[in-house]
Amino acid sequence: MTTVRIDRVLASPPDRVWQALTRPDALADWFWPEQFGTTVTVDLRAGGQYRIAAGSPPMAVSGRYQEVTPPKRLVFTWRWDGDDAESLVTIDLADLGDTTELSLRHELLGDTQTGEDHAQGWSDCLDRLPAWLTAVASG
Repeated sequence: MTTVRIDRVLASPPDRVWQALTRPDALADWFWPEQFGTTVTVDLRAGGQYRIAAGSPPMAVSGRYQEVTPPKRLVFTWRWDGDDAESLVTIDLADLGDTTELSLRHELLGDTQTGEDHAQGWSDCLDRLPAWLTAVASG
């Protein structure tokens, strides 16, 4: 089993980062590139489901929330459409004053889910997050 770990410091308070991670409209804005036509559904509670889908290219990921502790911790399962393998994502947010440290751990990645692909995918997603946070802060 493979585990991916990514840490980022974001120039926003934890409440705003939490919104980016949990609000369907926010996730649709930054999670995948705009041209993907991303749609998101969220039932933000332990046991609740989420789904992030793209129209082009057609792909989707879904799962269930295991732990929802605003604005500090989010734990959820992760399964790509068409894949039987399920993995686990844990995101911890630490309040550093004017900034937030985001620590992401994606674990239980099996043989069909390479850690390198997931590390690159998460890095690409998280690279888009600061622009969204800045736009929300100034908007």
